[in-house]
Amino acid sequence: MTKIRIAIQKSGRLNEDSIEILKNCGISIDNGKDQLKASARNFPMEVFYLRNGDIPQYLKDGVVDIAIIGENVLIEKGEGIGFNVRLGFSKCKVSLAVPKEVKYSSVKDFNGKRIATSYPNTVKQYLKQKGVAADIHIINGSVEIAPNIGLADGICDIVSSGSTLFKNGLKEVEVMLKSEAVLAVSPKISEERKEILKKLQFRINAVLTARQSKYVLLNAPNDKLDSIISLLPGMRSPTVLPLAEEGWSSVHTVINKNKFWEVIDELKQAGAEGLLVCPIEKMVL
Repeated sequence: MTKIRIAIQKSGRLNEDSIEILKNCGISIDNGKDQLKASARNFPMEVFYLRNGDIPQYLKDGVVDIAIIGENVLIEKGEGIGFNVRLGFSKCKVSLAVPKEVKYSSVKDFNGKRIATSYPNTVKQYLKQKGVAADIHIINGSVEIAPNIGLADGICDIVSSGSTLFKNGLKEVEVMLKSEAVLAVSPKISEERKEILKKLQFRINAVLTARQSKYVLLNAPNDKLDSIISLLPGMRSPTVLPLAEEGWSSVHTVINKNKFWEVIDELKQAGAEGLLVCPIEKMVL
């Protein structure tokens, strides 16, 4: 039986989020401690647990068919590899930073300066676009220390909360790119495995859509029903059911979580009562 081969990070937060989304897609993985390869019980899939930086090469060589990987790693090491889905987790920035005491005006300030980074290709491409020539020092590990020991004038690294920069006396000055986990696809994936990928993407899209939505039920007086319905951004149109109490209806709809509080406030002002909000596990459009 043909199985699709997926690579995920061996350990860390990206590993946990990757396992979680596969689980939410109904895929059960039989894996033990320190196992580097495992199979799914109920889906034609093999899972490879790999070092994050090695995954792009495995995709290029066709050893794995797909991978859940940070877009920043794909940009740095995965030239020629595309991705099908943005997964919405493991969000970060790849940024340039300098010591706090350094006066900074623009990226031109890096002309002739030394930049320490583990993302040399990303930095070179960015600086080339900006017309800046700098000396790149490749460091695998804690690049934040480089300015403090005189190795570099600035750094390029992943920034999430910014706390690591702060602790090392640095400030973020340029955001080169924003990144999140993506579902990358090998250029060598077979047609047979593409069919399995379509089924997986269908499940992932259902999970991601549900994560962005809330199911809302409310009671509305019939004389205010039209104005309340006009506020609802449902998938097509809300479901309206008569209540046992004459003159009232129950309205069911789905609201994007990013607009949730704004819409709820408007609904209350329009006369909606008894609002009930529920999470959505899966949502198929």
